[in-house]
Amino acid sequence: MLHRLSLSLRTILLLWFSGLYLRLMLLVTAPLGPRMAEDLGLSATVMGMLTTLPVLMLASGAIAGAWVVARLGVRTTLIFALLLAVAGSIARAGTDGALTLLLATAVMGLGIAAMQTSLPSLVRQWTPGRVALATAIYMNGLLMGEVLAAGLTLPLVLPLTGDSWRLTLMVWSLPGLLVAAALYGMGAPTSRLPRAEQQRHHWLPDFRQPVVWAMGLVVGMSSTLFFGLNAYMANVLQDRGEGHLLASGLLLFNSAQVVASFLALRYAGRWLGQTSPLLTLTLVSIGGTLLFGFGSGWWALWAAFATSLCVGIVLILMVSLPAAMAVADRTAPLAAGMFTIGYALSFGVPLLSGTLVDHTGVANWALAPLLAVALLAVPACAVVGHQYRLARYRTEV
Repeated sequence: MLHRLSLSLRTILLLWFSGLYLRLMLLVTAPLGPRMAEDLGLSATVMGMLTTLPVLMLASGAIAGAWVVARLGVRTTLIFALLLAVAGSIARAGTDGALTLLLATAVMGLGIAAMQTSLPSLVRQWTPGRVALATAIYMNGLLMGEVLAAGLTLPLVLPLTGDSWRLTLMVWSLPGLLVAAALYGMGAPTSRLPRAEQQRHHWLPDFRQPVVWAMGLVVGMSSTLFFGLNAYMANVLQDRGEGHLLASGLLLFNSAQVVASFLALRYAGRWLGQTSPLLTLTLVSIGGTLLFGFGSGWWALWAAFATSLCVGIVLILMVSLPAAMAVADRTAPLAAGMFTIGYALSFGVPLLSGTLVDHTGVANWALAPLLAVALLAVPACAVVGHQYRLARYRTEV
C-alpha cells in the first residue's frame, strides 16, 4: 500500500521538487527585471505586475484547481498544472512586448495556483499518517525556490547563458518537465471519480463556514506580512536614513523563511492545529513588525527576521491543515477556499499600503494595513484551533 512508502526517498524528492516549482519560476523575474525592462521597453507598472499578477492568479485560480482535482484526480491535476506552469514560464522567454509577457505570466500563475490546491490532497493520499511532515517537506522546497531564484540567478545562471534573460528563464523552467515525468512515473492512484459521482461531487469551497474564513485570514496574515515587508522594507529604511542596511535586511528577512522550513520539519507534527503555537507565532510577528517599524539599526533588522521566521512557520502549519481536517474529497475545496482568501489579502493589502505611503509621504504607514490584518488573525487562530479539535474528534469517533 502507498502509505507504507509515505516517506520513501522517492516520495520525499517528488514532494520537495513539486514545492520548489511553486515559487522558483515565479520569483526568478525579480533579479532579471532590469534586463527584461530594457529589452522589452517595460514600464515600472508592468514590472510590478510581473510580481503581483501571479499572486492574483494564486487567489483566483485556487477554486478552478479544486474543480480540476474533482474531475481528473489529484496526481493528474498536479502533473497538468506543473506542465501548464512550465509552458507559461517558457513562453515568457519568447515574448516581444508587455502584453504577451503578462499573458504568459498569467498562464504560469494559473498553473501554480492549481498545483498549490492539489498538493494538500496529494499529501493526504501519499502520506496519510504524516501530513504535517510531508507538508513541511514540500514547503521547504517552496521556500528554497525563493532563495535559489534570488541568490543564484545573477551570479551563476546568467553568466552561463551569456547574460541572456530569455535563456535564463528556460534554464530555470525546463527541469520542471522532469519533475512532471517523475510524478507520472510514480504510478499513484489518481482518485478519479466515476462520471455519475462527479456530478454530485462537491468541489466548491463552502464560504459559509467560519473555519474557511479563519484559515484564509491566518494564511493572509502570513503572506501579507511577508510580501508587504519585502515590498516596503526599502521605503522604511530609507525614510529613517538607513538605506545602507537594505541588502542585509532583505537577506536576513528572506533567509528566515528557510530556517522556518527546517524548524517546521521538527515541530510541525507537534504544533499542527494547536491554538497556542499559532497564537504565539502571530503575536511575535506583530511585535517584530512594530519593532522593525519603530526601531533602528540591526535590532530592527533582527525584529524583521523574527517576523519572517514566525510567519513562515505559520504558513507551513496552515497549509498542512486541509489534509488533516477534511475528509478526502473535501481537502482540495477547503485548501482552495483558504488560498483564495489568503492570497486575495496578500494581493490587495500591500497595494493599500502603497496608497497610504503615496498620500502621506511617511513610509511607516505601509505597516498599518499589514498590522490590521495580523490583529484580525489573532481571534482567527482560536477559531482554527477549535475547528481542528472538532475535526479530529469526529474522525476518532
